[in-house]
Amino acid sequence: MELILKYFPDLDATQRQRFEALYALYEEWNARINVISRKDFEQLYLRHVLHSLAIARVCRFEAGARILDVGCGGGFPGIPLAILFPEAHFTLVDSIGKKITVVRNVAESLGLTNVTPLNTRAEQLSQRFDYIVSRAVTDLKSFTGWIWDKIDRGCHGTLPAGILYLKGGDLSDELAAAGRKYVLYDIADFFEEEFFETKKVVYLPRY
Repeated sequence: MELILKYFPDLDATQRQRFEALYALYEEWNARINVISRKDFEQLYLRHVLHSLAIARVCRFEAGARILDVGCGGGFPGIPLAILFPEAHFTLVDSIGKKITVVRNVAESLGLTNVTPLNTRAEQLSQRFDYIVSRAVTDLKSFTGWIWDKIDRGCHGTLPAGILYLKGGDLSDELAAAGRKYVLYDIADFFEEEFFETKKVVYLPRY
């Protein structure tokens, strides 16, 4: 929790309580349904919570913004972002039902009324969104093919509508194959921990 406060010192009391509660909630659910690897779990706040919040260093969502988290797994990046932006609405989707069970129960336990968990595939959704977030579920060409037509043009945050994608390593070939305009943000510019050295937020605007 100290790690979160290091970079987000202005959290209100409710946000602090919710971030603090994450460890025990995920510990309980991970014992039943393994959604976070055992070796990663001790680093929950670094590798999952803070990593998710790198998106907030790139774009701050306005009240009423509609955000879709595709392939959310156990709830990352959607749950930490929903805590940080309680007036934006987050739809978290995953095709694996047991992962959505975890997301639903964590959101309910935290009192996150701005989270809608759905057991489905993103390409089957009929809704449209202002921003789409995700964490390395597939290559960017495939990913944009699934969801590009579900993004409404406009601006409901500090960046125009688009995709905010967490991924690491050398992305030059993948981005070239995707064939879309993009901006790369090095997470190491925001957070000093060694874990983030090669990790990035890829922003693809939907002009």
